Amino acid sequence: MPALPKFPALPRLPGFLRQPLGTSYLVIGGLLLAAVVLGMFTPLFVATMGDSPSKMFALPAAMVFALLLIYDHKLTLLGIILFRAALDPVLSLTRISLGGIPLGVGGLLNACVILIAIMLVFERPRVVPARAFWAWTPFLLLLCAGVIPSYERGEAVRQCLALLSFFAMFISGFYFGQTQAEFRSVMKVVVWSSAVPALYTFVDVALHYRAGFRLASTFGHPNVLAFYLTVIITVAFYLLQTMPASYRGWQRVFLIGYLFFLLIMLAMTHTRSAWIATAIGFGMYGLLFDRRYLVYIAVGGALALLVPGVGDRLLELTHDNPTGNVTEMNSASWRVALWQSAFGWMSPHTFVTGNGLQTFQHFSPTFFPLAGGIHWEAHSIYVQLIFEIGLVGLFAYLWLNWRVFKGLLPLIKVDKLAAFSLIVVLVNFLICAFSDNMFDILVYDWYWWFAVGAGSSLALSKTVTLTPRKA
Repeated sequence: MPALPKFPALPRLPGFLRQPLGTSYLVIGGLLLAAVVLGMFTPLFVATMGDSPSKMFALPAAMVFALLLIYDHKLTLLGIILFRAALDPVLSLTRISLGGIPLGVGGLLNACVILIAIMLVFERPRVVPARAFWAWTPFLLLLCAGVIPSYERGEAVRQCLALLSFFAMFISGFYFGQTQAEFRSVMKVVVWSSAVPALYTFVDVALHYRAGFRLASTFGHPNVLAFYLTVIITVAFYLLQTMPASYRGWQRVFLIGYLFFLLIMLAMTHTRSAWIATAIGFGMYGLLFDRRYLVYIAVGGALALLVPGVGDRLLELTHDNPTGNVTEMNSASWRVALWQSAFGWMSPHTFVTGNGLQTFQHFSPTFFPLAGGIHWEAHSIYVQLIFEIGLVGLFAYLWLNWRVFKGLLPLIKVDKLAAFSLIVVLVNFLICAFSDNMFDILVYDWYWWFAVGAGSSLALSKTVTLTPRKA
């Protein structure tokens, strides 16, 4: 049989033609598309930023965060937790407004936190129990519904996303507290997030100290620092009382000294609700664990009253002119007048359904005779919830906190002092929420929700109980 003529072999097709949907080629294609989009967007971005070097930082920061997320999203979240308390002065410089919507690196961090939570859940969906999701679901749905009737849609969406980031922090905490060693490690990260604010205290005092001075450190308002410190002090005290015997003596002495410094910082904020919450926490510890702390609280409280700023701040509550103008009323009476005016203005059906997110501040010049043209916030999340998403929204939020509280109770069998400390953190928030705009204090909310999420995860473990060390 004659040999068949041989034809030259066809050239081998390139890999991207043989498998155009391969993972590596999709990633490369996505990066190329992102590069093209960024290239098109850069001139517009530069024109919008003008000559502001701080605002020009936003785009490179976004690219860095994207790379960090690709490298290790859990490590990225821990980095955010470690440094977020020190970033307010920097983030305020990067804020811009596009179409009336405030944007900046702070918003990028919020989106980053939410994205990390989604990634963690998709990777290991069974880590977080279903009841943790169901506890949040009614409240989050009501928040979304509250955006629809709002007169401030942009601000309503912003607040909705901020509260979603609290949920993301809570869920993310489950992935960092599955053993006692891991739980203690991430609680150390929470405590050391206060290192820069603690050091900046000296700068704040040097630059701004005068009569009536209130410490704010790296935060925008003294109250924000105060509420943040209620978490840090509680967690630092837990770490101190459960410090392993193998730790060196100087480490224990350092942590005691640092804890005292944090208490001094708290006193300098002049935030009374945070003082009360912290005192209640230490008082409950004295009743349940060590009665000597009741004596410490009594002596410390008496000494604190001798400090002019502390004593005067408490005495302000005894001076009042309820019928005068806003400058003649103490803060408690002013709040009561604001709340009474708000509830008196509401119609019966809005007590059930609410007026929409961010409408309290929108309508406050209308219903509050002492507003003076200022759009006042509610200064109480309970009043805010009733006004904006109705009694049903308030019940949904209280039910959420009740479910979180119940989720912490099994932690008593695993780590009694951790359970106590995190319940104190939760109760502290609910106390301070009576008189302050706690939903607007994002940094504080992130830290306490993350700590509670990690503790809720530890409650699911079966490890040996840690007991408080005797002083």
